[in-house]
Amino acid sequence: MHITVAGKQVDTGEALKTHVREGLAAVARKYFDHALEANVTFRRDAKGRQGAFFLCDINLKAGRNLFMRGEGEGTDAHRAFEVAVEHLAKQLRRYRRRVNDHARSLAEVRETATTLAATPAPEAEEAEEEQAPLNGQPVEGDAFGPIVAEQPAELARLSVEEAVRRLDGGHTPVVMFRNRASGTLNVVYRRPDGCIGWIDAPAA
Repeated sequence: MHITVAGKQVDTGEALKTHVREGLAAVARKYFDHALEANVTFRRDAKGRQGAFFLCDINLKAGRNLFMRGEGEGTDAHRAFEVAVEHLAKQLRRYRRRVNDHARSLAEVRETATTLAATPAPEAEEAEEEQAPLNGQPVEGDAFGPIVAEQPAELARLSVEEAVRRLDGGHTPVVMFRNRASGTLNVVYRRPDGCIGWIDAPAA
């Protein structure tokens, strides 16, 4: 990681620069070993508050399009940096926790979806209740009863997890969507046994 240390009316000697490099390297190793660049700036407290004479700003480029900032103040430059780097570490901990939670959630959804897709669906039972035609306009069917015409609907781009949540929160037994990852047509539906089925149509 490339680290730049600068001071505005503050002497950034070699001892301070070494302290900064070691502190940032330790945080990066612990929470985000792929950090690319850090700019650390020290300055005097212009407000002249008693007990806080130095300010430290850390701007970290933790990855592509990922920037974080930590700020600290103290009676000397070393203490100001320690406060700022602790603020930065808290942000990195929260970010890593969110990434790990998201990865676990995706893994659980993939495992569940794979299991459901591999389970053969039972034969559909013949419908016994007479369905009311949409807008009173049934489409002629065969001896098994009328075919009900549904309103045209635009297919949403969803992940499997989002489609399952939409199925659970809606009043429909089936959700057709375009898989956000693969772009193929997918269907999730409520099976007669109460489980959720997933149909992943192969790409043409």
